[in-house]
Amino acid sequence: MTDTTDINDISTDSSLVDPENDLLGHASFAKYLADSICKMDFPEGFIIGIYGSWNSGKSTLLNFLVHYLQQKPEDEQPIIVPFNPWQFSGHQNITRRFFEQLQNVLSKEKAVPRGIRKTLADFAQVISDIPLPYAQTGKALVTLLDDKEKEASQFKEEVEKTLAKQDKRIVVTVDDIDRLPGEDIKQLFRIFKAIPNFSNVVYVLVFNKEAVMETITETQAVSKESYLKQIIQAEFELPTPSKTLLRKLFFKKLNRVFTDIAKEQFNQTHWSSIYFQGIDHFINNIPAITRLTNTLTVTYPAVKGEVNPIDFIAIECLRIFCPAIYDIIPQNPYAFAGEVDTSTDELKNLLNTWIAQLPPEDKQPVQNLLMQLFPKLKSVWSHSSLDEKESEWRQQLRVCSLEIFPIYFRLALSAYELSNTQIKAMLALAYDTERFKEHLIELVKQKRTEGIAQTSIFLEQLESTVPEIPVNAIPSVVEALFDASEEFLLGQEDEYNNDIFDLSNEVIISRYISQLLRRIEEPQRFKLLKIAISQGKALPIINQQIATVKEEQTQSSSDDNLNEKSNEESLLNAQHLEELEQMVA
Repeated sequence: MTDTTDINDISTDSSLVDPENDLLGHASFAKYLADSICKMDFPEGFIIGIYGSWNSGKSTLLNFLVHYLQQKPEDEQPIIVPFNPWQFSGHQNITRRFFEQLQNVLSKEKAVPRGIRKTLADFAQVISDIPLPYAQTGKALVTLLDDKEKEASQFKEEVEKTLAKQDKRIVVTVDDIDRLPGEDIKQLFRIFKAIPNFSNVVYVLVFNKEAVMETITETQAVSKESYLKQIIQAEFELPTPSKTLLRKLFFKKLNRVFTDIAKEQFNQTHWSSIYFQGIDHFINNIPAITRLTNTLTVTYPAVKGEVNPIDFIAIECLRIFCPAIYDIIPQNPYAFAGEVDTSTDELKNLLNTWIAQLPPEDKQPVQNLLMQLFPKLKSVWSHSSLDEKESEWRQQLRVCSLEIFPIYFRLALSAYELSNTQIKAMLALAYDTERFKEHLIELVKQKRTEGIAQTSIFLEQLESTVPEIPVNAIPSVVEALFDASEEFLLGQEDEYNNDIFDLSNEVIISRYISQLLRRIEEPQRFKLLKIAISQGKALPIINQQIATVKEEQTQSSSDDNLNEKSNEESLLNAQHLEELEQMVA
């Protein structure tokens, strides 16, 4: 059992100790169970099983039980022997460690006869040497090995006689059984099945029933359910906490993570909208609460004071429970952040495509959450007008501010390649030169940890999309590439570290532009390149393309029979090429 005393403890397997902090309704059950254990009559050892899923509060319940047992009057208070087999799994004999723990605790109790420590030690030594599969026979130890079985049986009788002489009840609590490897679980249940039926001893086992049942049975003759019932006399299932209790637990854990937020700076209206519109949908069990709050414990310190904590909780909620949408957001800032532009229909189509990827039950909560985080989406989906502006979002450190937006994704691990959805989002802007350029420049700014700009990845992937660009959109795409070329080339300064085999962005861009231009007539190609040169744009790229065209024509002219073919395949005819060269010079 984890030794922790605070409801706000965020560790993965944290558990509560003081029932006063109970938020899951476990305390009352633990109190009544403690009363029953102290008052019940039984002829020999009695085993109680308490079942619950991982992170459902099993250890907390066990802690509460121990708390109430320790509060009993002196004459009723049992001797408590905590045993956590997970601490000894894989490298120590669990059978021996079980009896060592039992003897260590009992030897410190004045009410227990002094000889119990040595008797238990001898008994543990003997049974540790006996092959463990004896348990499946369901018979006593006397049916085992000739010498060892007699010795073990004698020691067992001595232990029972010794324990019968003392009045105090012994309660053995066993936690974390479901965390053991399969073989260790089998070994532990063999102990419970064949050994510990000592008088006046109660065993309380807490574990995930489904996980344990997968490993305990060894024969086809006995079902898993029957095998468990042969061992455990009384069974209880931990109830699922109500939604109200889950919320209280979640909020308590959040208070621990966000300790420095002043109440006067906390916007309750914004929090209630964010929570009930989306987060509440995902906070439906204790493991979900643990997973999200553990993540926030790690991620929030990196952005503390630079983001709106409410928005950050929502973004991390999407990252944990809806990664398909989360992965899209940092790669498409202009689709989410900032104010509304004129192309709402295109954006709506994109958003609907992304939402369509989700399971049916998640679609509406995620859509609602996105509208709360990014106000521009309200006008896209619900045609409502915006009351706030970029300046207000910036002041509030909201994720919908284009300036603040990147801070929220400092710990995001981008994929090496852009997704098909991201590529389609870019292609949807093919007719809009300015917005296409802005998205390209934004990719330059998004550096990966390996030092590779997303631009290089995007441009190399973009080559396969040449046939998808509508012919009428080619001039706007080419113009956008020219306009953004300076950003591309600046963005690669530290990218290649002078590796001679790396392809520079100007080579990649030039190749892509050439492929686009070959889809339109030669006079239009010449016109686009001439305008770019006259405006002083993309000269390194123009030089690269002119050099490529000259190389094509030089190679073609080496064979007179290929001259006619070269005129058809060359990007520019000889006259236009010469004119562009003079302009560049």
